Amino acid sequence: MTGKHELYIQMFSIHGLVRGEAPELGRDADTGGQVKYVLELARALGRRPEVERVELVTRLIDDRAISQDYARPVEPLSPEARIIRIQCGGRKYLRKELLWPHLDEMVDKTVKHIKKQGRIPDIFHGHYADGGYVARELASFFGTPFVFTGHSMGAHKKGKLLGEGLSGDEINRRYHIDHRIGVEERVIRDSEQIIVSTRHEIDKQYSLYESFAAGSYNVVPPGIDIEVFYPYYHNQLDQQNGGDELARQVRAMLLRELQRFWNSTHKPIILALCRPDQRKNISGLIKAYGEDKDLQAIANLAIFAGIRKDISTMEENERNVLTEMLLLMDTYDLYGKLAIPKKHDFSLEVPELYRLCADSRGVFVNPALVEPFGLTLVEAASTGLPIVATRDGGPSDIIANCENGLLIDPTSSVEIAEACKRILVDRELWDKFSRNGIIGVRNHYSWESHCATTVEVYGQALAAMPRISPEAAAQKPRAIGKRLAEVDRLLITDIDNTLVGDEAAMRELLELLDQHRQKVAWGLATGRSLEATRQLLAEHDIPAPDIIIAAVGTEIYYGPDFGGDNGWQQHLSHQWKPAAIRKALASLPFLDPQEGESQHPFKISYFMSDDREQLARVHFALQKRKLHYTLEFSHGQFLDILPYRASKSKALRYLSYKWNIPLAGIMICGDSGTDAQMLRGDTCGVVVGNYSKELEPLRGQRRMYFSKKEYAAGILDGIRHYKFLQSPAGPDK
Repeated sequence: MTGKHELYIQMFSIHGLVRGEAPELGRDADTGGQVKYVLELARALGRRPEVERVELVTRLIDDRAISQDYARPVEPLSPEARIIRIQCGGRKYLRKELLWPHLDEMVDKTVKHIKKQGRIPDIFHGHYADGGYVARELASFFGTPFVFTGHSMGAHKKGKLLGEGLSGDEINRRYHIDHRIGVEERVIRDSEQIIVSTRHEIDKQYSLYESFAAGSYNVVPPGIDIEVFYPYYHNQLDQQNGGDELARQVRAMLLRELQRFWNSTHKPIILALCRPDQRKNISGLIKAYGEDKDLQAIANLAIFAGIRKDISTMEENERNVLTEMLLLMDTYDLYGKLAIPKKHDFSLEVPELYRLCADSRGVFVNPALVEPFGLTLVEAASTGLPIVATRDGGPSDIIANCENGLLIDPTSSVEIAEACKRILVDRELWDKFSRNGIIGVRNHYSWESHCATTVEVYGQALAAMPRISPEAAAQKPRAIGKRLAEVDRLLITDIDNTLVGDEAAMRELLELLDQHRQKVAWGLATGRSLEATRQLLAEHDIPAPDIIIAAVGTEIYYGPDFGGDNGWQQHLSHQWKPAAIRKALASLPFLDPQEGESQHPFKISYFMSDDREQLARVHFALQKRKLHYTLEFSHGQFLDILPYRASKSKALRYLSYKWNIPLAGIMICGDSGTDAQMLRGDTCGVVVGNYSKELEPLRGQRRMYFSKKEYAAGILDGIRHYKFLQSPAGPDK
């Protein structure tokens, strides 16, 4: 790509604890390497001349159990990059498996954020499955490219867990894995480009998916900051020239911490650094060390397994891993030889920890059962520390590129121990691996090269989906968001007896709306199903509207491809119990269930006489069982039971919030009782001349216009009355 200050990139890394300063890597299973990766990627992309703005979107968390840093809506990372935190799923910190029901809320609130920015991102880049879901939904709204980075994939994880003996039910209970895999299938299929760290990810992870062939894959190894992870011998040179006082302080602090555990502090160090997760196979490393007396005599072992205060209060997975570590320490009597510090500061201590280990002529070990990439291996290599790593995953690529260590079978304690001893006792081999690692990282794993390739991938994604003008956006099935982000007015009308009924007036109205499409969107609000609405549109040769509120406000669709609004569906599901409602009303003989196509997941429909006493009995039957609901009765015969959050009115206000269109800029046109609540409020209300008697109580209310003209002629009369096409807010009537 060419051009300066061009791209506006929005990245999504939703779970975990994401902050720019001193990220708490290893605090839990969700705050691992991908958090560090997205932070450094955001900063590095911001330095590219092709990039104007980078927003890293994550979840806002206001929880007394964690730092208030995560409650800041905006955190600058650099002049061009910032973290945007958007609240969804409440304010408490939640592990990623519990976030799935709340991601549509994240989508909706991000739409609102984008509308306020006044510019649509050029690229939506989702990280991990949840971030991929949100980025995919936004890309589909706005008709812009969607790029995905998976980091690790659910199908591969499920296979590993099944191999460890867990049942499918248990895996789904803990990880909601089948839902995640289903999301990943759609993400792969709908992405313009997929970025992976290694070829192994493609061959061993993405290949497990039915949609694998639909993906466009790009191998782009992550970068590291070589100014932070500089070679160990720089410290030795600095000491001769005065040196870095902070580095010496950090080193002294680390030595004091490690000396608490070791009897002899002059041995080489075997170092492991990872979060406490069963898949990281920390126990395998301890067993290898504990079973080999020669290795114990040669070196000390240090394992930095995340951050902990009280093991008993941690999540089950972390608690089990840490407990096993302590038990193995006791089993092999490794007191005085094994260090298990409780915390580390990643930004200050970890780079110096690698250099301290290299100074001791030690070795870095990653014994994970599978490692998608292995960023810590690259960091260690950059400081000149040789590595021993699992052959399953990204380490194979790293060692192939850098020639700086040995690959092992992580299930073989003998292989782990022998590889460590081979490097520790052979000085020439240690020196060779150390030199190769330093040079190899600079050739293959710098942020400059990573971001240069990433921007090329963005260019490919943009080329695959050319930008379109706002005028043409509504004609593109995936671009309705561009249109709704541009307009500041919305006209919503009922169909039966409002839009339809006067053919000439309807044609005049539709032509007028088309002439003003750059500033006004329009939609339908109806009790009909989507299928019935589309059939009626075809019968009357009505073009696809921008929005359809269907099934008495329980469904929202966007034209012209009629994609559903998942956020609205999730919003309605709260405390909705359709089976209990049907059971509560089954004994009322005056209720006659409507035919099948009138029933919907969020709408239970009956025929009923226009009788106040019968209506009261319906309310009593539902309230007696403490059910939450909304009741709509219209045209003297149609009774609809909806979720208590549902109605045409609430759907309208949801759209106003989501697309940042003020209520004063919305005109509502209706004729029947189901329109009554929607017509009330701060919108421009229009009741057409052929209205039902149920709307008579609205006469005289503020911002309510009763037209004397019928059907679409009444809508046109309302547009003139409010001067709706001249100003987004009508007069205060």
